[in-house]
Amino acid sequence: MTHWEPNLLSRRQLLGQVLGTGLCLPFAELLAAWDIQAQPTPSVNSAVAALSLSAEDDQLLNDLEKASILFFWEQGSSNTGMVKDRCNVHTNNQGGAASIAATGFGLTALCIGEQRGFIPSADALERVFATLRFLWKKLPNHRGFFYHFANPETGERMFDSEVSSVDTAILLCGVLTCREHFRRPAVAQLANLIFNRVDWSWLSEDTSLLTHGWTPEVGFLSSRWDYYSELMMMYLLGMGSSAYPLAQETWNAWKRLIFEYDGMRYIGSFAPLFVHQFSQAWFDFRGRRDKYADYFQNSVTATEVHRRFCIELGKQFPDYSEDLWGITASDSEQGYVAWGGPPATGPIDGTVVPSAAGGSLPFLPEATMRVLRTIRNRYPAAWTKYGFVNAFNPLKNWYDTDVIGIDTGIILLMAENLRTRFVWDTFMKTPEAQRGMARAGFHKY
Repeated sequence: MTHWEPNLLSRRQLLGQVLGTGLCLPFAELLAAWDIQAQPTPSVNSAVAALSLSAEDDQLLNDLEKASILFFWEQGSSNTGMVKDRCNVHTNNQGGAASIAATGFGLTALCIGEQRGFIPSADALERVFATLRFLWKKLPNHRGFFYHFANPETGERMFDSEVSSVDTAILLCGVLTCREHFRRPAVAQLANLIFNRVDWSWLSEDTSLLTHGWTPEVGFLSSRWDYYSELMMMYLLGMGSSAYPLAQETWNAWKRLIFEYDGMRYIGSFAPLFVHQFSQAWFDFRGRRDKYADYFQNSVTATEVHRRFCIELGKQFPDYSEDLWGITASDSEQGYVAWGGPPATGPIDGTVVPSAAGGSLPFLPEATMRVLRTIRNRYPAAWTKYGFVNAFNPLKNWYDTDVIGIDTGIILLMAENLRTRFVWDTFMKTPEAQRGMARAGFHKY
């Protein structure tokens, strides 16, 4: 496997470094808009509920899902269920760390794979049991929260990684999806034990803004989940806990900045596109809103804004067009970069990240499918047995050697949500999801 230890900083740590450079100063006037009392005006309507995929597009998504599930099956340990953070598709190197976030996506992948017949039911259930048993009995945790990176066979903490709040939340989403899908008493028992062990009250002991994590060396990390991002899943899970629930006021504590681009307004962050995707892989916000926003429509608008931003960048990087766009935190020729926009963040160089469009499939189905068709048909070097490589740059003829679990995972889950809404429908049946959204004030409209 290629040398990738420098990339083991969390996306949030990398993003913090980028933001510290002042690249976002043109949008500084938006900082006054901390408290938003009205829904941002959606300028784009999503067709996810009514979209009829062509046979060709449905086959592409089927091939993509099958390949993505193969990643989680082969890169997940048959003994522990822990899924490797990334894999070099050109080597047979058996090393590498597992990540709890990739494992959360992997548990959901087992549900999709079993549902679609890609994985025999008995094999999928056996892997689910192995994973949940390991999470409950063996994987080191602190107050129920798990270390970001671990040895996939022993569970030993790797790289002095933090006990991660958001990565634990991604893992828990996978745990709850398995409980609801497989509906076996033993699965339910283990899932409940794992979820109810998580002490959200410890994480919020002296603050309504949750910390990014904790280490035994320094205690709580100073960074807080304080503005709109993938944090929604974490706050909602915490509020949905019956054992150690978060207080309701935590939902109102984080900031909702209003951005405007090309006449379109939306809640966003100085962050890559993935912040609009991850929570919505499991939580179904369609037709629901809290007192601030309809977050699904908000992500529709944010994705359209990003599409237009990339097309505008086509004047500088001619590979970007309506057929090929999408920049979010990813590998690059120079290493891992937390890039995106608007405003332009990071050293954008014409690199294309398939998970930018793939992770937004339900938000802009026609526009994102156009991108995936382009990549599949015109750039064969970007396709592997595990689906798309993490990133590639047509201008430099550079193609990543790796696929990354969380990026492969977000494409897989959003593809299935676009096709059948399976992940949404399954996860939203859980009492934890329903309770969290009710306590946050969500209602249908």
